[in-house]
Amino acid sequence: MFQMQRFFPALWIGAMLAGAWHGSAGAASEDAKGLWLTAQKDAVIEFSACADRPAALCGRIVWDKDAGTPADTCGIQVVQLNRYEQDAWRDGWVYDPRDKKTYKGVVRAANGVLKIRAFIGVEILGETEQLTPLAALPATPACKK
Repeated sequence: MFQMQRFFPALWIGAMLAGAWHGSAGAASEDAKGLWLTAQKDAVIEFSACADRPAALCGRIVWDKDAGTPADTCGIQVVQLNRYEQDAWRDGWVYDPRDKKTYKGVVRAANGVLKIRAFIGVEILGETEQLTPLAALPATPACKK
């Protein structure tokens, strides 16, 4: 009996933390689509339906502060997530051009921000980057890819 009493508060705390990460209820699969500025304000990622998988979500770098230089990441696909479930896009991958590694990923859009969570193994052990919406691409430097 003692173990059960300790288990339920831990379960409740876990549920509360999960709710905080998942954001507000009612988020829709379309909320992630559009232009999003990275937290470092060094790139813009456009999220849309994947060309070869219309039911999936893809993200591609469409503006990079380093456009036209050797560090240019213009045109690189950085996200492909295959299904929308439980207020998040999941079941796919996220590529980080900074470390040139591919991770499992989850994307959630809620409350005017987009959160990309990249992880190895289980989601709870990952890192999250928060992006802000953008109405239009910055004029310069322009991506040519």
